[in-house]
Amino acid sequence: MQVIPAVDVLGGKAVRLVKGDYDAVTEYSDDPVAVAARFVAEGAEMVHVVDLEAARGGGRSQEIVEALGEAGVPFQVGGGIRTPASATAALSAGATRVVVGSAILGTLPDAKRIIEAVGVETVVAAIDVRAGRARGSAWLDEGLRVSDAVERLGVLGVERALVTGIESDGTMTGPALELFSEVRELEPHLELIASGGVGTLADIRSLAASAVNFEGVIVGRALYENRFTLPAALEAGSAARSRAGSVGQ
Repeated sequence: MQVIPAVDVLGGKAVRLVKGDYDAVTEYSDDPVAVAARFVAEGAEMVHVVDLEAARGGGRSQEIVEALGEAGVPFQVGGGIRTPASATAALSAGATRVVVGSAILGTLPDAKRIIEAVGVETVVAAIDVRAGRARGSAWLDEGLRVSDAVERLGVLGVERALVTGIESDGTMTGPALELFSEVRELEPHLELIASGGVGTLADIRSLAASAVNFEGVIVGRALYENRFTLPAALEAGSAARSRAGSVGQ
């Protein structure tokens, strides 16, 4: 299982929110690009970057996306990717994948236009869930039922989804295992990336060994607050999956 460190950007700084609350911001660095580059130097194969200002409808930090590309950081980027133009611009600047939430949950024609413009293989659908509903618009809209959101991915042909338990995000109190299992039952063939609540290496090991079969897990606040190191997290994800595979043989 791939461990993907997160770099959330707000006001040009690397920050973390708690439960998606913009009034609960902790700043960690004035240089998000340096943070991302350090994660890559420590072994990350991919960095998850979120433009929080763009996510809530503000201007895009395109200069940070371009700086990440120039630095050679492999990254996927989300936040405000709502049009073919914004998706294309992010990929042209160096992103490997774009994470699309609000547009996926909006009208099907708008979502299809993004996918047709950049190719389904570069699109990660964001299924961000609070109180049983997948939310868009910086997690502030009424959203869709989880089952309806996942069904929409099938209609669009989306192959990869990043599923976040909003109520656990940034809390380090453990991942939303029931939510992830629900999504897996609804769509057995999706590549799933878990997000929200990871606070210990045991959390990573349990996800890696889970029958849900995750492609990856996003880790954020626990790294910034030194609950564990990224190399230790990478080892936990790899070792747990290897043991699970050996048991099944």
